[in-house]
Amino acid sequence: MSGIWDRIKGILGWKKREPDEKEDDRVMYIVAGLGNPTREYEKTRHNVGFEVIDVLADMLGTTVEEKKFKGCYGRGIIGGEKVLLLKPQTFMNLSGESIRAAADFYKVDPEHIIIIYDDISLDVGQLRIRKKGSAGGHNGIKNIIAHLGTQEFPRIKVGVGDKPKKMDLADYVLSRFSKEDRAAMEDAFKTAAKAVEVMITDGMDTAMNQFNGHKA
Repeated sequence: MSGIWDRIKGILGWKKREPDEKEDDRVMYIVAGLGNPTREYEKTRHNVGFEVIDVLADMLGTTVEEKKFKGCYGRGIIGGEKVLLLKPQTFMNLSGESIRAAADFYKVDPEHIIIIYDDISLDVGQLRIRKKGSAGGHNGIKNIIAHLGTQEFPRIKVGVGDKPKKMDLADYVLSRFSKEDRAAMEDAFKTAAKAVEVMITDGMDTAMNQFNGHKA
């Protein structure tokens, strides 16, 4: 009898809900900060996305320590919406693998996936929020676009300053800030975390008007 019932459910397209797919586990937004795992890369320019996620987690009274989706994640609530905080552990150039895994699992549309990452075209501590856009030479964003199949996802760019003319780009983004710049970045992380809250509670336009061009 059970076999017949299983066939009927299959025909109707019914799917057995897995234990980790409970209603309470669903999220409406994914907020992902980009960076590289391991202590070797902590506090480098390329890891500002990770640092914003840590600040945001503190603001929400949560942590980003659970492991899944090829990343570390935590949960929080912003404006009544359940949010997944994610730090991909795939290394920067494969960030899209982690983002796509989480998006597929929770069935979150790209317009509800907020990506936070470093931008060398902005001054240290300056923020820029965009609704969509190209990778602009950023390999992490390039990989996310490839995995999501679209450029239309919101993002917060956090300025880390342009590289010295004779310095290799890879060496620059994997370097750390001066003491003075580090202080400015600490303020920028807090501001970027607040920007995420505004993006979710008040919308993209309000967030862009409030935070674009903001410099710590």
